[in-house]
Amino acid sequence: MARAFSNNVTPSVVVIGLGRFGTAVAESLIRLGQEVLAIEADSALVERWADELTHVVRADSTDDEALRQLGVGDFDRAVVAIGTDIEASVLTVLALVEAGVDEIWAKAVTRKHGRILERVGAHHVIYPEFDMGERVAHVLAGRMLDYIEFGDQFAIARTNAPKMTWDMTLAESGARTRHGVTIVAVKRVGEDFTYVRPETQVHQRDQLIVSGPTDAVEKFCALQ
Repeated sequence: MARAFSNNVTPSVVVIGLGRFGTAVAESLIRLGQEVLAIEADSALVERWADELTHVVRADSTDDEALRQLGVGDFDRAVVAIGTDIEASVLTVLALVEAGVDEIWAKAVTRKHGRILERVGAHHVIYPEFDMGERVAHVLAGRMLDYIEFGDQFAIARTNAPKMTWDMTLAESGARTRHGVTIVAVKRVGEDFTYVRPETQVHQRDQLIVSGPTDAVEKFCALQ
């Protein structure tokens, strides 16, 4: 089966595995205007999503020849959303590497699974359950309203403005010099987030977008 997608500048993505994670990724990419080919071995899932997703095919993703016939090597990126079948997950990543896919994202269910995926060629390993659990824990444990942590000990959080910033400009409160974080944006009640400047004043009911080293962001958001 030759690839039938248009040859334009929009990145093309192949999503392998149509469980909850894979279908969420595929649907979101399509909404964002990406070209997506979904591959699934289970015929029932292929039938279930055939009318929802633009391109869905039934194939064994561990089969090098099947992927070659689908033209997978022509895609810019691949997402391996297989979680429970670790062997199939690893073999699929290997097949994608051999097909020449430039950027491979793979879901892992354990840290050991993730290390294996990295060793066989995955460029990015995703831990959906762990990442979401950690995000929720940070929100529940502190004054954060939202939280994202990156792999290099860098985090971004949305938080209510701590008391020490009220009715002061950012230059006066000195978040960067005193706490090692950068306040990126501020949101006032009834308004959108706006990027800040040193002269931007923060008020009691404001929300802040804060970035910096993970420890520093956590400590800043915990301030009362």
